[in-house]
Amino acid sequence: MHIKSLSLINFKNYRQAEFQFDAGVNCFVGKNGSGKTNILDAIHYLSMCKSYLNPVDKQNIRFGEHFFVIQGNWELDDSEQEVYCGVKAGHKKIIKKNKLEYERLADHIGLFPSVMISPYDRDLIAEGSEVRRKWMDGIISQFDRSYLDLLVRYGKILDQRNALLKQFYENGFFQRESMEIWDEQLVPVGEEIFRKRKEFLTGFLPVFNEYYNFIGEAEEQVEIEYKSQLNDSPFADLLEMNRRKDAQSLYTNGGTHKDDLLFTIKSNPIKKFGSQGQQKSFIIALRLAQFDWLTKQLNKKPVLMLDDIFDKLDSGRVEKLISLVSQNIFGQVLITDTDVDRIRQLFEAVNVQYNLFEVEQLNPTEEIYG
Repeated sequence: MHIKSLSLINFKNYRQAEFQFDAGVNCFVGKNGSGKTNILDAIHYLSMCKSYLNPVDKQNIRFGEHFFVIQGNWELDDSEQEVYCGVKAGHKKIIKKNKLEYERLADHIGLFPSVMISPYDRDLIAEGSEVRRKWMDGIISQFDRSYLDLLVRYGKILDQRNALLKQFYENGFFQRESMEIWDEQLVPVGEEIFRKRKEFLTGFLPVFNEYYNFIGEAEEQVEIEYKSQLNDSPFADLLEMNRRKDAQSLYTNGGTHKDDLLFTIKSNPIKKFGSQGQQKSFIIALRLAQFDWLTKQLNKKPVLMLDDIFDKLDSGRVEKLISLVSQNIFGQVLITDTDVDRIRQLFEAVNVQYNLFEVEQLNPTEEIYG
């Protein structure tokens, strides 16, 4: 599976642009701010129905315009598939495959998988639990359609339960029977989410360890610990124990929406005790394991996108990444960088053919063609 061509209209800094890609390595080289990352983000839209960088669709419309369109042609199972994404201010987002609009965007997830490694991935370590939950949920959702439905259902029930808590507060009373109605709906959904997350991490961790041992400078003990209140108590008991606290805070304090992943190195949180190099190795290993996991689950290789990471890594880690590319571990690879000479040296050293795009700084009236 690979993307063959990409067309952009009014997307971010592009008024209009068209690209033709090779099935192997494609490199985009240009100064910071020229729009290299926006090309990868457009492909992420076609893969995941959303931006990798900015979840607010209308903010990805080119300044001064009212809509954007992204179109891509993919090679999949020896046939060509056309994917369309259109966003117009004030209207719902439209995703089409072969000119047929999806009723549910969830039906598209997993058909054209992609994995991006980006400097922004450091948020997985530095930011709060929501970022790590979304990362985990995004992987599981690509190979388990029922899981995405569970997440949506859980969120709706949780919103209703929280709204009821606020209503009780405003009216000055707490009605236990009404709360139990939502509890009975929330418990089975939350327990199934918990089960699927545990199952995923059990299989994912050995793959992650394998990649960390390859990317890291030395073999070190790294772990991903699933932190969930449901590890200690059944969900129904958890809701009962927190009932008074919920009434006071006007918020559901127990459940899978509070889950987190603890990243450790040598049994210590990598956020506090890991060096910059160890943290970078950890993130790259997470993403490469994600690629490997999705490949096995979906029986097809995702598009791998490496966004501006070569000048953020030491030469040893760069060489290891390039060695994986040269071994044809991956399928289609898209890379952005600021240094054309570095790109040429890296891939010519391992005798890997590549397609090179030189992305120039755009002004409001310019167009770019690959």
